[in-house]
Amino acid sequence: MKKILFANIPFDGHFNPLTGIAMHLKSQGHDVRWYAASAYQDKLARLDIQHYPFKKAVDYNQQNVNEIFPERLAIKGQVQKLKFDMKNYFALRGPEFYQDIRDIDETWSFDLMISDIAFTGIPFVKDKLGKRVISVGVFPLTENSRDLPPAGLGMVPSDTFFGRRKQDILRFVSDNLLFRESKLLFRRLFIEHGMAPANGHLFQICGQKSDLLLQSGTPGFEFKRSDLSANIRFIGALLPYSGSHTETFALTGKLKNYKRVVLVTQGTMEKDPEKILVPTLEAFKDTDVLVIATTGGSGTATLQARFPQPNLVIRDFISFADIMPQCDVYVTNGGYGGVMLGIQNELPLVVAGIHEGKNEINARVGYFKLGLDLKTEYPTAEQIRNSVDKVLTDKQYVEKVKKMAREFSQYRVFDLCDQYIHQLFEHHGNKDQQFSKYI
Repeated sequence: MKKILFANIPFDGHFNPLTGIAMHLKSQGHDVRWYAASAYQDKLARLDIQHYPFKKAVDYNQQNVNEIFPERLAIKGQVQKLKFDMKNYFALRGPEFYQDIRDIDETWSFDLMISDIAFTGIPFVKDKLGKRVISVGVFPLTENSRDLPPAGLGMVPSDTFFGRRKQDILRFVSDNLLFRESKLLFRRLFIEHGMAPANGHLFQICGQKSDLLLQSGTPGFEFKRSDLSANIRFIGALLPYSGSHTETFALTGKLKNYKRVVLVTQGTMEKDPEKILVPTLEAFKDTDVLVIATTGGSGTATLQARFPQPNLVIRDFISFADIMPQCDVYVTNGGYGGVMLGIQNELPLVVAGIHEGKNEINARVGYFKLGLDLKTEYPTAEQIRNSVDKVLTDKQYVEKVKKMAREFSQYRVFDLCDQYIHQLFEHHGNKDQQFSKYI
């Protein structure tokens, strides 16, 4: 049995997907502990996992970032905000994470660290502590490829000569303008800590420094690339730990009365219901379509009062595992876990989201014909209504999502994690040893 330290950038989308792996490894008898911001103390207590809080690291999270970094509020433009975030959320925190983890290691010498791919303590823990490190891709692959446009722009690959040259130019611009400041900062921090500088943007470096990068998803849900790094392993749909009990959401009576069932959500982070929830409710109120909307606990009562129609069901939370098999289509802003769960349940998708990496996820939905990517943060009711009708009447979307669901079913996440962790310890140090990227 191994001593395994989990760690994550303090955002729910980086923490929640790791909980499934952590609880599985814990059930196998491993000593599992977690380094995370104070915001995760209660969640880890409920999982009965020992929590090591941020001490030297700035204790920020998705709820308090504007309080911790008030200067961000004055920044105009998404590009400038992204530059600020790459510097302050990620690059500068790397050495702080390392210092905290070094102190943890002095009292509890762990064998392996598992973290999300954006956890910038990875290179320092790997190089300075000499630990085995596994990173987990909690969003689509971010490493650059000569076959693709730069990650982060939500673009799909081109197969034309001029399209590929455009991709080449955009990769150069992205590396040397968009991510230049954070790259140079990370390089300086490496040198200050006696480490050899690495090439690439922050997340790419974290992947390169990892012994293995376990990528949530499957090869079929990723753009093809001829230069995929040798340490990447696809593991299927990585979803949060749900426990042994799920709350059944009974809609048997209502389901019989409606022609179609639409599930809509915009996740837990997005607090503005006008983005997706309101236009979807507006699109189908007083129709023969049953809409099931989840708010994530934000403004539920207000929406219920605003939309009292009997064909609209509005709740804080609903177990997607329970309700998705009863639905016909999934409308979402594009959270990675939710999209993969929708695919597993063979639901064609209508996606509308750009920020927080949603553009990359949604671009893949559109590219692989799993649904329609509306490429906006604020779709209209008409767009939602027409898109739902299209993905349900154009059979290619249903057929594509069923095919992708079959591919997902071939990947047993926890078995693969066990296999790769075992291989990592069995073959660690043998540079000539290679093992299959795929099952």
